[in-house]
Amino acid sequence: MDLDIQCEEMSASRWTELKSSMNTSKTVRLDDCSLSASHCKDIGSVLCSNQILTELTLNNNELGDSGVELLCKGLLTPSCNLQKLWLQNCNLTDASCKHFRSVLSAKPTLTELHLGDNKLGTSGVKVLCEGLMDPNCKLQKLQLEYCELSPDNCEMLCSALRTKPSLRVLNISNNKLGDAAVKVLCQGLMDPNCNLQSLHLENCRITAASCGDLSSVLARKPSLTELSVGENKIGDPGVALLCQGLLNPNCKIEKLWLWECGISPAGCKDLSQVLSTKESLTELSLIGNGLGDPGMELLCQGLKDPKAKLQALWIRECGLTTACCKSISSVLATNQTLRELHMGGNKIGDAGVEILHEGLMNPSCNLRSLWLGNCSLSAACCGSLATILSSKPSLTELDLSNNSLEDEGVKKLCESLKHPNCKLQQLV
Repeated sequence: MDLDIQCEEMSASRWTELKSSMNTSKTVRLDDCSLSASHCKDIGSVLCSNQILTELTLNNNELGDSGVELLCKGLLTPSCNLQKLWLQNCNLTDASCKHFRSVLSAKPTLTELHLGDNKLGTSGVKVLCEGLMDPNCKLQKLQLEYCELSPDNCEMLCSALRTKPSLRVLNISNNKLGDAAVKVLCQGLMDPNCNLQSLHLENCRITAASCGDLSSVLARKPSLTELSVGENKIGDPGVALLCQGLLNPNCKIEKLWLWECGISPAGCKDLSQVLSTKESLTELSLIGNGLGDPGMELLCQGLKDPKAKLQALWIRECGLTTACCKSISSVLATNQTLRELHMGGNKIGDAGVEILHEGLMNPSCNLRSLWLGNCSLSAACCGSLATILSSKPSLTELDLSNNSLEDEGVKKLCESLKHPNCKLQQLV
């Protein structure tokens, strides 16, 4: 049994009712429910008594440090078997971290801890890392985005990476780390004991200078399959360095997020080579980069290579126009692995959709999700879109939001939705 409630004010009678349900639930989610420290005593009791409870999510509640102390008392009882804990944006400070340290040191059952958007600070994360490095700790996933980490924290995180082979996912995005701190972190990532699979460093004030270190990690650690350095101004020089590591045969990258990284068409030449040679790469995000039509042309060259196995491509707000649609259409007609194409926020216009229509209608096209929101479309292209919907049962998601389709265009789309071949599940 699962209990999943969001955005609900808790009256006394409602809370009494929920306490009973929590005692028999395997997963409990109470996000945005105006919970406070007073509720944590009851939740702590549930943690003590409900041995089947494995996941607890309490995001966006004003629990505070006093609330966490009560929760951790429950977590520390021998009968508690919780595996995953979400406490994002719960008004926690460094004072909570000593309680988390105790839990991490004593509960090998806990495998995921999500503490994003709490002001833990440098001192708090240092205390947290002490628990993380305890031999009893078997944590696999740690999320500390927006936690006010500083470069000083990377030394202990480096030590944790070296001593904690169980750790698979680390998210320290949106913290002011800088290049020197990432260099230290990479030393831990290179350690033979480190088995990290996913690293998120979005908006961490890193530049191209960090990309050489990250490239070395990619070249030597096949365990690292997901890397996000979005919203860092690494530019084309940074991309070139990353691609050196990505092209290494040891690299087994699957998901690469490079949104808002200051990439221009010049960077696309290196990325095109990665697309055409790295068969493990299945997801690529380039949202918010000034690729333009020339950059997209280069990417399409890579995507048309038989070795390209990309399944999802995000190119929203990349300065694309109708001019690049012929190349994209050619990719759709030849690349059988591409399943998701996110093109919103580009002025491809009705003429662009007409060109894409040719590729989408090709029998080799297996696209499931097409996002064309805010693409300067009108009712004029809806006939082609309707044909696609009634002819391609593989297409299950279509986003046309923020376009002036008007009643005429929507009517055409609605007619196609009635067609037996149309299997669309989501229309935005």
